[in-house]
Amino acid sequence: MQLIWLARLAAAHTPDEVGVTIASLAQAQPGCEKAFVVWGLGDPANHYSAPPCWVDSSDWPWLQDAARSSSACPHPEQNRVALRICQRPEPVLLVLTIARGQDGTGLLDGLAAPLQLAGQHLRRALEWFELQDSHRQLARSETLQRALFAISDLAGSDRDMPDMLSDIHGIVSTLMYAENFCIVMYHPANDTIRFLYFVDVEEPAVPGDGQDLPLSAIEHTLTWYVIRDGKARMGNTRELRSQVSGPMNLQGPESYDWLGVPMLRDGQLGGALVVHNYQQGLGFTNEDLALLEFVGSHILTALERKQSKADLEQRVQLRTLELAEANRGLQLEIVERQRAEHLQAALFQIAQLATADIGQDEFYRRVHAVVDDLLNAKNFYIALVSDDGKRLMFPYSVDAANPQLAERPLGRGLSEYVLRHGKALLANKADIRKLVRSGEASSAQAGAKATCWLGVPLIVGDEVIGVVTVQSYSRDVVYDQADQELLSFVATQIASSLMRRRSAESLRRAYEELEQRVEERTLALRKEIIERERVQDQLKHQVMHDLLTGLPNRGYLRDRMDRVLAAIRREPSRRCALLYLDVDRFKIINDSLGHLAGDEVLKEVSNRLANCVRYPDLVARLSGDEFAILVEEVDKPADAMMVAQRVLDALSASMMIAGKELQTTASVGIAIGDGQYNAADEMLRDADIALYRAKALGRKRYALFDETLARNVIDVLAMEGELRQALAQDQFEPYFQPICHLDGGKVVGYEALIRWNHPQRGVLRPADFLKIAEDSGLIEAIDWRMFELSCTHLMRDGAADTFMTINVSALHLRHADFDERLIALLERTGLPPARLIAEVTEGALLDNPERVRATLERLRAAGVGAALDDFGTGYSSLSYLHSLPLRMLKIDRAFVHELDKGANTNSTTVVAAILALSRALGIEVIAEGIETDVQYGALQAMGCELGQGYLMGYPSPIAHWLTSESA
Repeated sequence: MQLIWLARLAAAHTPDEVGVTIASLAQAQPGCEKAFVVWGLGDPANHYSAPPCWVDSSDWPWLQDAARSSSACPHPEQNRVALRICQRPEPVLLVLTIARGQDGTGLLDGLAAPLQLAGQHLRRALEWFELQDSHRQLARSETLQRALFAISDLAGSDRDMPDMLSDIHGIVSTLMYAENFCIVMYHPANDTIRFLYFVDVEEPAVPGDGQDLPLSAIEHTLTWYVIRDGKARMGNTRELRSQVSGPMNLQGPESYDWLGVPMLRDGQLGGALVVHNYQQGLGFTNEDLALLEFVGSHILTALERKQSKADLEQRVQLRTLELAEANRGLQLEIVERQRAEHLQAALFQIAQLATADIGQDEFYRRVHAVVDDLLNAKNFYIALVSDDGKRLMFPYSVDAANPQLAERPLGRGLSEYVLRHGKALLANKADIRKLVRSGEASSAQAGAKATCWLGVPLIVGDEVIGVVTVQSYSRDVVYDQADQELLSFVATQIASSLMRRRSAESLRRAYEELEQRVEERTLALRKEIIERERVQDQLKHQVMHDLLTGLPNRGYLRDRMDRVLAAIRREPSRRCALLYLDVDRFKIINDSLGHLAGDEVLKEVSNRLANCVRYPDLVARLSGDEFAILVEEVDKPADAMMVAQRVLDALSASMMIAGKELQTTASVGIAIGDGQYNAADEMLRDADIALYRAKALGRKRYALFDETLARNVIDVLAMEGELRQALAQDQFEPYFQPICHLDGGKVVGYEALIRWNHPQRGVLRPADFLKIAEDSGLIEAIDWRMFELSCTHLMRDGAADTFMTINVSALHLRHADFDERLIALLERTGLPPARLIAEVTEGALLDNPERVRATLERLRAAGVGAALDDFGTGYSSLSYLHSLPLRMLKIDRAFVHELDKGANTNSTTVVAAILALSRALGIEVIAEGIETDVQYGALQAMGCELGQGYLMGYPSPIAHWLTSESA
């Protein structure tokens, strides 16, 4: 069992499979009623158990105490015990229910060694499971990051709005099922909506043709509820109806699953995203809902940024028209255009820097150069808010008055003012003093030295992440609103570039960490694979070898034989031989000297057998005292016989076992392997048949398998099948042999004897099939059928003054209800009990004298008589005559046959004594086997009243005796 369990343990990979394997081992131990493995103890609501098992809430304190203990922890009230089998990466317990009245100490000691190996295997399975879960989560996060980056890139791209919306649809499709997808924009100022993007495989028409619609136009639809309530809705039609507070109108074809989420920015509703499907089995999950809500806010931001860019382009165009209409002159228009082109080139340069393969310092330096090319930026710095939102960092600064700006906590500086309000600040000295007086800024941090200060917030989405600032310490350099606008444009691109570089850096670090973890895990897996291969080799050796003798076992032998037989089929001229042997009377050694001495005998036998063969011949232990020797090359059967004789000689030498000198012998069966064998089992079968032939010939010898043995075995198997068919088809028939008065020859009764009307072989006598019937377990069913047929025939056709005897074996008398079944049979057939006599042998009396006596007493009370068959040949018949309720006894035919030799033989004396004893006890006597007139006369002269034998009649169907009586 341990070998099977180890093989199952080696094949288990997941924590659940390993846990079930451990629990099955524990539950197979004596004294264990139930076993299961449990982990996840830190969160009882989400614990795991294998096999699945409910854990009562009152048991958690006990289980958590057991998790902290290094020894077994018994339950304070119940007959249970918890044992920690693994501590890392989390505690794992084996919980056992001990059978009532059993001591768990022996059970735990027996499990100690297997649990140590199983705990290590379970720890590796848990660690691997955690690594896989982390990998899935990282892959999911990576997919989401790529989607967000793609959406962000679309917002800053030059693609038209329809193309951008189509690309957004494609990005959402990478995150979830989104074949049917729409984007609905909501304008709260005028309470209108627009289906900005709409794709539906069943409904190609866009609601409202892409124009603004009043929200009431879709009243009571699912999209209307999402926009009105600002809450997501998800599920099938039935589930959605339970999620709305009023009637629900279906818009378009009904879908199997529908998911809609609001698009929010700063808590303000900007529209909705909707996905649905028309196929069963593609339902959305809560994870899809959360993911779509998260992506929705980014889509809204991207759309607004796209719209802002479009608005910017529109404003630039409007500005150009206004300049043309104002007739400022061609030169001013050229300058403005050059300025715009210059700005666009600057923005393009900053956008390129976001993806350039340069360091962070070089990135800031080049951004400064671009800004300085647009306006005076001799004094320039970029300030960023720390990740925890508590400090202001200065990753880049160039300033004449303060060459190195130090990181500081967020305070009341001008940079912090811009961060708080999220809008640009253009201030001169007077404006700065006014901010200080109002408390919006402090004099220590307000840049009092600057004559003009311009700061623009860096905004990503709805979050202000920092400030880009230029300042002047000279009255000759003064910034205006145009500079503020220009820097604002640049700040938008700087913020986007910063976030891209941050995201790229985070992704790079994540990749590096992942590669490092993969490398570490690869090394760990290599070590684990090496260890697993070592364990597998060890398990394979244990599975394929006998633990006691170290010899190969049956599985190893069969594998080797299959290879040898395959080689013989390729080379028909080759031969091999299989010697199948067992130790004669080994059970006596075990019973007399004990199993330990028996094990020593088996070890010595294995050593001697190994010395009888040469390489590459194989010695294997099959089971118990059975061994086999595979000789891979033999030229003729005599070679195998020589090996067999060598084995017999080696085993016949005495050996000292347990202080006693023993002489062992063996019986050997030999099968010669040639091309007729297709599998090892066939050759093992034939060698086993030859072994039984050797035992039948008297042991301490060998026998060679031949076709005669094969036919005999096949005949037995065929006979068993025919016996079952005969019982089913009622082919058995009772034959009746008459019992007569020796004085006159009148028939007074019959003995019922079984015959089999075989459809091919004719009428068969009991000697032809009873032994096979007994070995196959069919004898009892056949006997009861014969009892019923005999009683039926006698009742229907026999004379009313005749009785009948039936043969009852010891097998029937072992059943406590035999008498009840026999009486019930008589009631069913109508035969009076007084006409039936049950014959028992002297051997049946020895099986259980008291039980047999009680059964015969109950039969006599019901009217059924008893006869002792074959009297005089048994063990101690005379001691039973006075105590058994016998109606008659039968003198064995062996004594009757001796009467032919004269009147002064020992048999004559025995028969006379039996007759005298019977008269004294009042028991009738029947002499069996009367075949001659001399026997008949001698018995009649000694006063024997009844007899049966071939002289009076052969066993025949009852119809024969009816014909004889009428004649």
